[in-house]
Amino acid sequence: MLWLVPLLPLLAAPLLYGLCRDGRRTRLAGLATAVILTTVGLAVAALLGDWSGSYRWSSQIQLTLALAPASAVFALTVPLVAAPIALYAAHHEAQAPTPAALARLMALLLAFVGAMELLVLAADLLTLLIAWELVGALSWSLIGHDWRERGNLRDAGWAFLVTRFGDLGLYIAAAAAFAGSGSFAFTALPSLEGMPLQVFVAGIVLACAAKSAQLPFAPWLFAAMAGPTSVSALLHAATMVAAGVYLTTRLHPSLDAVAWFAPLAMALGLATALAGGVVAGLQGHAKKLLAASTSAHHGLMWLAVGAGYPGAALLHFVVHAFFKAGLFLASGIAEHQVGSYALGAMRLGRRLPGIAVATLIASLALAGVPPLGGAWSKEQIVSAAGHHGAWLALATMFAGAFSAYYATRLQWLGFGPGPGMPRTPGGRPSNAERLALYLLSAGSLLLSLLWWPGLAEAIGHRLGFVLPAGKPWEVLLSWLLVGLGVLGGAVAVRQQWGNEDEANTRHPMLSRWFGLPALATRGASALFAASHALARFDDRVVDGGLRLVARYGSAAHALARFDDRAVDGGVRLTARVGEGLARLGDRRGEALFDGWVSGLSEATGALGRHVRRLQSGQMHHYYTGIAAGLAVVVLILAIGGLP
Repeated sequence: MLWLVPLLPLLAAPLLYGLCRDGRRTRLAGLATAVILTTVGLAVAALLGDWSGSYRWSSQIQLTLALAPASAVFALTVPLVAAPIALYAAHHEAQAPTPAALARLMALLLAFVGAMELLVLAADLLTLLIAWELVGALSWSLIGHDWRERGNLRDAGWAFLVTRFGDLGLYIAAAAAFAGSGSFAFTALPSLEGMPLQVFVAGIVLACAAKSAQLPFAPWLFAAMAGPTSVSALLHAATMVAAGVYLTTRLHPSLDAVAWFAPLAMALGLATALAGGVVAGLQGHAKKLLAASTSAHHGLMWLAVGAGYPGAALLHFVVHAFFKAGLFLASGIAEHQVGSYALGAMRLGRRLPGIAVATLIASLALAGVPPLGGAWSKEQIVSAAGHHGAWLALATMFAGAFSAYYATRLQWLGFGPGPGMPRTPGGRPSNAERLALYLLSAGSLLLSLLWWPGLAEAIGHRLGFVLPAGKPWEVLLSWLLVGLGVLGGAVAVRQQWGNEDEANTRHPMLSRWFGLPALATRGASALFAASHALARFDDRVVDGGLRLVARYGSAAHALARFDDRAVDGGVRLTARVGEGLARLGDRRGEALFDGWVSGLSEATGALGRHVRRLQSGQMHHYYTGIAAGLAVVVLILAIGGLP
């Protein structure tokens, strides 16, 4: 049954696009809001009925959903914040280039809600990975929605690549968990130990830090501002950026089993909270100010988780979701009025008093001014930090003071009682836009009940979390620093009247995340240059050597062919000649040579027989022969002596 909660918005998204391609705003707003509110109802029913869900993918893989305390908080908060945003988006983003583009935006927002619901309800790492990928892909589609605008796709790609780098950590963590426990289920994580546990925690920290825009990943949120206002509101308040904090709270027992997790989480969170406060305080662009403050406040949540109080982080997430979504919607309304997000160009308090009051409520919550809920949850984090040292509590208070400073600037520059600027063709905000902002501001007001004695403790007990006990001096000093932050913001506002571009040009390195984007660009350029150099080295040296070897190989093949055809051919010819001569000798030689020897023998024998006849044994025959011989000799000598 629990599958109904994420599947309803996921399956309704393509239906919404198919039914509303004509771009009719009322129908889009009504259907999208109805689906999201039904999702809220299903989440409540699941919580009351203790629903669960499983799907057997194969004999060895099973996808599971479950409602843990952190899951329940997120599963309710996400659609509650998304419903006013969907209502706002259908009317505020009506300037889409085509009616189908508006329908596509609304369908993507609906799918985004479903993907986030799947993420927070996942009870195993495989289901979590599927939802994590869906959230990343949909965020890219939403940030780059206005793809006809120059640079939007580039910014969407940058945000996507930065978070994708962090996503590798989740894959590593899943592999380590399976290697160490033989299962992807969250229930098997307590059995992890040794190196698999270390690798698992490192992977989770990497993935969550990138998603939550913690240092050094924080600058990607500026790139995400390329998306429509409603996208920024949903992404920053309750969905993608919140995924990192959600996972650290959901898996806190397993993460805290590693000794280095707590100090690392507190260090990352505090550094981001302070750096984000400085960056936000120097911004003159309303959405970028809010983006930097998102990193800062998620840093406070990381600090609470590292300090051992994930319940404080959860409650701050809820409070932050409502006031941050409202502030984004207000900045979008202001942009339609003046045609820019430049704070110095706004000052819309007299023109839009109702919007200004609603924004003031959200700004006070952002500043941490009592009795708003934002003040209560921020003080909880200060108390959590104080359990690890007074200096840590003091540093957290300074982060809160920065928040008060930039919240004051945002409110008074954006919606203060200034002289007002010329109206642009944007027109007055629609009733739907106003209603969405009012609902979120009402939610921020309602969360002021957290100050009610015993209520927060009861909520913590119901969720199974322990909330930190604060010290009186921490609360008093924290409120004093908040007051100083508000005063400093007011002074900054007084200095900035009539100078619209001052905040955009002052301290450009600090206002751009201390030069991290430029450093990343240089690093990427150096990496690309090194890659190209290695590629050239590979092509000219390594491949050149291989080509040379190949040429020598070709020559060797030619010599081998010559040896085979010429030398070996000559040897084979010689062998054939020898074999022929042998056959000839076998057939003719015996008759020839043996016949010659036999003939010589026979001639010698015949000669012997003739000579033997001369040996008669009679002496007168011998004397006659001697006389004849002497006569012949005398004759030869006589002839030789003639002149």
